[in-house]
Amino acid sequence: MPGRTRPIEKFAEATTKCTIEGAVYGKCIVANYQNVSKGMCAQEFMLLKDCYL
Repeated sequence: MPGRTRPIEKFAEATTKCTIEGAVYGKCIVANYQNVSKGMCAQEFMLLKDCYL
């Protein structure tokens, strides 16, 4: 179907636009990966999610 965007294409485009947010979230996860707790990087995740959406 012409004009239809596949979900993976949307994701690929979003990742190119959200590199800073992705890096900040990744650093938070890596810094605390041995002591994971629910919501530990929630603020960073929400910024990344908002960028993707």
